[in-house]
Amino acid sequence: MASVSIEKVRKSYGATEVVHGVDVEIADGEFCVLVGPSGCGKSTLLRMIAGLEEITSGRIRIGERVVNDVQARDRDIAMVFQNYALYPHMTVRQNMAFSLVLARRPKAEIEQRVAEAASILGLTPYLDRHPGQLSGGQRQRVAMGRAIVRKPKVFLFDEPLSNLDAKLRVQMRSEIRELHQRLRTTSVYVTHDQIEAMTMADRIVVLHEGRVEQTGTPLEVYDRPANAFVATFIGSPAMNLLPGRLTADAAAVELAGGAQLALAQPAAARPGTDVRVGIRPEHLELNGQGLRCEVVVVEPTGADTQVIARCPAGEIVASFRERHHFRPGDRISLAASPLALHVFDAASGQRLST
Repeated sequence: MASVSIEKVRKSYGATEVVHGVDVEIADGEFCVLVGPSGCGKSTLLRMIAGLEEITSGRIRIGERVVNDVQARDRDIAMVFQNYALYPHMTVRQNMAFSLVLARRPKAEIEQRVAEAASILGLTPYLDRHPGQLSGGQRQRVAMGRAIVRKPKVFLFDEPLSNLDAKLRVQMRSEIRELHQRLRTTSVYVTHDQIEAMTMADRIVVLHEGRVEQTGTPLEVYDRPANAFVATFIGSPAMNLLPGRLTADAAAVELAGGAQLALAQPAAARPGTDVRVGIRPEHLELNGQGLRCEVVVVEPTGADTQVIARCPAGEIVASFRERHHFRPGDRISLAASPLALHVFDAASGQRLST
């Protein structure tokens, strides 16, 4: 196993820079998830770690070795791709053994490693089948098995679950996490799905437009988003952001229509500063003294009920665990504890609340 250090890494295609001086430290044995919207640079960053993309500037270390000029095959990493990348004419056994055969490992060692990986992944009954005879989930296990047999220092996962249906994605999330807990190999996982990031990661790196917006544990990023982008990207449904202005003592936010939301502590900004106040849908509750809203859409999901409502400050989404029988046009009042409010500067998007 080994740590991965990404130091001031940049990537340009001609005059267009797509990764802007990224710094990330991934500890030995850590499961780190790079998450962000399409086009944010996360797959490009992963491919630079793998050696499949050249680095324009900066430095990448795997363990103590700088790998900028090291060929992909010599970096001691194993990559699991989105499209499985299996050889259709080979059996499962042959696919899993292929890299070891190329490395001219002894036959007995190859058989032992393949058998061990197949046992871990539940693939033993399928070793003599071809990929075309397997389900999507089984093919993904084969791709992981091919990586496991190499016993690399680092596993790299490039959106490996995006081709699977919703139920299988949930199952495979658990299996990958369980696999990591068993092997404890440093893993870097790329996804655009923030649910995958929250449920799988030891640590999340949120990327946007080629820059790191925030790094932290899933709950750190969820509970204290560094800026408005992270606040709305992490969490489903997304955090509500309502425009307002700090009051004269900066201890409350005045919204359009005159309503005020008291803060747990004064915001770290001048009174009168234009801000956006964030409230997670699940932190809203019915309260006669709260924001007066009109129900627009009701979305019962079984486990909870999501309500889209309109108030003078804008549209707001609330999520209730209790069963409510709202209808469009109903009038309700919504409130949240001051401790549940997040305040962001309207101009920069940076967090102002403590």
